[in-house]
Amino acid sequence: MDSPATSSQSAATLLRRIPAVDELLNRPALRELEERIGHRLAVEVTRKVLQSLRDRISQGSVAEISPEELEQEILKEARTAAGFSLQPVINATGVILHTNLGRAPIAREALEHLVEAAAGYSNLEYDLEHGERGKRDVHTERLVGRLLGAERALVVNNNAAAVLLALNSLAEGAEVVVSRGELIEIGGSFRIPDVCAKSGAVLREVGTTNRTRVGDYAAAINERTRVLLRVHPSNFRVVGFTERPALDELVELARRQNLLLMEDLGSGCLIDLRQQGIQDESPAGLSLQAGADVVTFSGDKLLGGPQAGILAGKREPLERIRKNPMFRALRVDKLTIAALEATISIYLQGRLDSIPALRMIRISKDQIAVRAGRFAARVSACPGFTAALRDGESVIGGGSTPGQALETSLVVVSHRQHSAAKLEEALRHGNPPILGRVEHDEFLIDLRTVNESEEEIIVQAFEKAFSHQSSFISSR
Repeated sequence: MDSPATSSQSAATLLRRIPAVDELLNRPALRELEERIGHRLAVEVTRKVLQSLRDRISQGSVAEISPEELEQEILKEARTAAGFSLQPVINATGVILHTNLGRAPIAREALEHLVEAAAGYSNLEYDLEHGERGKRDVHTERLVGRLLGAERALVVNNNAAAVLLALNSLAEGAEVVVSRGELIEIGGSFRIPDVCAKSGAVLREVGTTNRTRVGDYAAAINERTRVLLRVHPSNFRVVGFTERPALDELVELARRQNLLLMEDLGSGCLIDLRQQGIQDESPAGLSLQAGADVVTFSGDKLLGGPQAGILAGKREPLERIRKNPMFRALRVDKLTIAALEATISIYLQGRLDSIPALRMIRISKDQIAVRAGRFAARVSACPGFTAALRDGESVIGGGSTPGQALETSLVVVSHRQHSAAKLEEALRHGNPPILGRVEHDEFLIDLRTVNESEEEIIVQAFEKAFSHQSSFISSR
């Protein structure tokens, strides 16, 4: 159907031979398709396939018209049209909190609790003890309070919303003092100065890009100052001749001046990761213990839960934040609350490896190497493929731990006829899509971010790669 057109058969002749939509839909397989997806979508898909055929005929790339092949094209297009746009992928990139791939995978217990809460009714805003209306905050607040030692906690839809809401509630029309070295921009053009401006607070910058002292904060304080803001650098590092006030220095200054100290922690680290070689990710609980009045952080990064912005801290400023009308606009639904509640419960039970993101961070290079060796042997047994191991690095990602990496064992896969770019493209177009990375014309698989149950799917994809029997569609 897609072979070059012969000179003996003109494009006009081929165009006249194109079957009508009704004629195609009367074929048994397409009648069954129409029953499944409905007449309207079946007609739309068929017309799209026929238009593509007309275009190819006009380009001289079609020699014959086969109703059987048209039928298969329509069925394939229908699967795409009727399927979900959001679909699971296998992340073999070694980037744990891959922003483009949905950041942190959610723990199975959290998914089960989410499904349970979503499938029927729940006491989302109902006080079962007193038989009256309640508040949705209570489900997460009690657990966050226990985990971090916070007097109050609130949950909104992401950390940008948390920062915006807090600044609007605590410093609208007043000044917020922040170091120039912390005026960050992260993914999606989220800029601290812009968020501060939208909150209605006035940003007062102090210090320089690389050096800010506590005295710079003190010199900027005036009668309009309400908040001292400390921001985690998230996705960058300034190195060399640098200086930054310790948190306890800012706490002492805030107390002396009767101001609030707010810290945007960004990634939501709740445990000490220094054993994994990760520095500069202070757990949120330590900031509260040091005296910060309000801390904000994400739910779907190092915390390992659903997308959310968490505000925790002292009762008085958190009460002011909750009374802000914006809180209702930014609050989360029952699905997020259920997933977050279950995730934090896992922390409280000390079962950290039940949280996928933490398990991936904590797994050692040697453990990965054992899996990688077995996996490479299986890939090398696939027709045309060879696979070898190489030392490499995984990254946490998601704007976390910039400049720091985790040692890993990479599987370098090559094919005797096809380039690494072609292999990457073929796997990406599979079902499910498999995403590795290409570096220096080599295709790399990092099993740190691959579940053991997914290894078989990847091997099957390699087995079918570039074969005439398959267009790289595997079944799950």
